Amino acid sequence: MKLLLKLFITFFKIGIMTFGGGIAMLPMLQREVVEKNKWATEDELIDYFAIGQCTPGIIAVNTATFIGYRKKGVIGGIFSTLGVITPSIIVITAIAALISNFSDNEIVLHAFAGIRVAVCALIFAAIVKLIKNNFKKTDEYRLHIAIQIILAVTAFVVVAVLGRSPVWVVVGASAAGLVLGKWGAGK
Repeated sequence: MKLLLKLFITFFKIGIMTFGGGIAMLPMLQREVVEKNKWATEDELIDYFAIGQCTPGIIAVNTATFIGYRKKGVIGGIFSTLGVITPSIIVITAIAALISNFSDNEIVLHAFAGIRVAVCALIFAAIVKLIKNNFKKTDEYRLHIAIQIILAVTAFVVVAVLGRSPVWVVVGASAAGLVLGKWGAGK
């Protein structure tokens, strides 16, 4: 029961402090799950995060569920999920009750503008960390780094510029990784 409570409290803290969605929570997840509690390694966390992006639902909830399940099975997944969604439920309910009274308030509009800028910075920091963690594993293989960069740029162009579904990018990148991994293993 102690671990279940710790899962709930940890993910509650992450849920209450995460603004900007799942990507913005990556630094907190890394600190709480990898460094502080040692519930997963850096690589495992990135894998959970990637799976969380590829499965239906909210990235933060999916990632919390995977980590909770890994630590304590189905009940661990439930406690972690409840922990990460409870702050949002409380805040959204409070905002929904009050938003019509304050939505045109100049102070509130300025606060939201500031929050948007901060969220962009958090997302950018998470992306930089993901890039560093992904590419440092293959420093000795320059060809692999070049291929990873080509895949990353292609994925960005396909989603951001061409407006295609990220689902197809994930499927394509998985297939490319399998093919290139097999090709690289034979070298």
